[in-house]
Amino acid sequence: MNLHDLVLLRRARDLIDRDYARPLDVPALARAALMSPSHFARGFRAAFGETPYQYLMTRRIERAQALLRRGDLSVTEVCLAVGATSLGSFSARFTEIVGVPPSVYRARDHSRLAPVPACFAQRLTRPRRVVSEKRRAASPA
Repeated sequence: MNLHDLVLLRRARDLIDRDYARPLDVPALARAALMSPSHFARGFRAAFGETPYQYLMTRRIERAQALLRRGDLSVTEVCLAVGATSLGSFSARFTEIVGVPPSVYRARDHSRLAPVPACFAQRLTRPRRVVSEKRRAASPA
């Protein structure tokens, strides 16, 4: 991958970071990167280690965690605020990435993060994909 392609891929990644709550799909992101959808998807995964969709969902879940920690919005309101259109899909993806359902995460005591600046709290609570035992057993070694 050349430097020019990386600059274009970062443009699309920045678009995801900025507009995660908007409907975004691979063709729209590929247009932002001035690439064909298939070239963009392959390049994005090679450059950033995950598909554009996985990256988008991780950003949405990251923002959802911050909103759920505040505690003033319901899980449904948070789901819609981060751009998810299905509560079931949002909850399943949240659970997959964070390890607990959004309602359980919301109910936790997050007071230890109250004095921490938001930029550090984001780093401390950054979602990491949780690979289930079923998926691990099903994937080839």
